[in-house]
Amino acid sequence: MSRIGKLPIKVPAGVTITIDDSLVQVTGPKGSLSQAMFPSINIAQDGDQLLVTRENEERQSRSKHGLMRTLTSNMVVGVTEGFSKQLEVNGVGYRVALTGNALKLNLGFSHDIIYSIPPEIKIAVEQNIITVTGISKQQVGQVAAEIREFKKPEPYKGKGIKYVGEHIIRKSGKSGKEA
Repeated sequence: MSRIGKLPIKVPAGVTITIDDSLVQVTGPKGSLSQAMFPSINIAQDGDQLLVTRENEERQSRSKHGLMRTLTSNMVVGVTEGFSKQLEVNGVGYRVALTGNALKLNLGFSHDIIYSIPPEIKIAVEQNIITVTGISKQQVGQVAAEIREFKKPEPYKGKGIKYVGEHIIRKSGKSGKEA
């Protein structure tokens, strides 16, 4: 039995869960999320808990059991608390500004980069910190990864966009001396 798959999911007050044959929909104070169910995985609501079970012991079912439980748990957390990631912009002259529904990044290229923000995601900019928030964990991570991709941190001076708390392994320059 999957260790993660057999853990029950606690459903807080104010969250409603609708389970169809092929779809799980979670609605809460922050919004609504839905996820397609895997064929041999069942979800049952028992009071204020959700239980994820599998129909058989086939390899495909065992591999999807824990995944379905985690996806459902992330939906419950997303509609109640939400998810956020923070990115830090390092570099002389590197600037970030929020203009309407777009993020304007000046990262040392000959042109500014304009990133249009998806409607479900909220972005806040404070000095050199970009905060990406939303109810879908996958979408928050995807948007943060796309922003980081514009200018990954380089190993010599650490210039670029990195996650807050990410450690960049630094290299010494040509002279071989430690920086």
